[in-house]
Amino acid sequence: MKRKKIKPKFFQSSDVVNIAQQLIGCRIFTLINDELTSGVITETEAYAGYGDKACHAHLGKFTNRTSVMYKPGGIAYIYLCYGIHHLFNVVTNTNGHADAILIRAFEPDKGLKTMKKRRQKTKFDKTLTSGTGNVSQALGLNLNHNQKSVCSKTIWFEKAKGNTADIVATTRVGVDYAGKDAKLPWRFYDQKSNFVSVKKK
Repeated sequence: MKRKKIKPKFFQSSDVVNIAQQLIGCRIFTLINDELTSGVITETEAYAGYGDKACHAHLGKFTNRTSVMYKPGGIAYIYLCYGIHHLFNVVTNTNGHADAILIRAFEPDKGLKTMKKRRQKTKFDKTLTSGTGNVSQALGLNLNHNQKSVCSKTIWFEKAKGNTADIVATTRVGVDYAGKDAKLPWRFYDQKSNFVSVKKK
């Protein structure tokens, strides 16, 4: 199936929820230390800047960590969670809006040996690349890649024609503190795939 590399313009749309949904079924690639890894994205979450209580940039919060979110879409926002896990997000929208999409899971198809080594796993199962910290570790992404382009020779996405993903929209994970915003159906996953962190009806 012919695939097309996604350009920054795709990520600079004003509708972060729509982009998060469109990314399901696309492929994510990394080429780090001459090791290629890739897979089909199966789960994403959208975060909508200023007005979203679950977003790091809620009410215009601007810190050293969140400053990357205010840049034009098409770059990586990677941060360390609990001092252990690197979480990989893609900044969207135009300059100053601070929208982002968290990549929660993908189904691996290239570089399995490399991913298992990075994850210190011997078996191939859904835990290899499902769950936010596992995604970054499998792809070799860390704070060194924060603010880097996701349309580059190191990190990139490809979109397939005839996407066959069976997409479910549901609530985001771990954002109960966000009140009514926690109930927004802004998490998307392919219900046909086993490589999903959490499935909800």
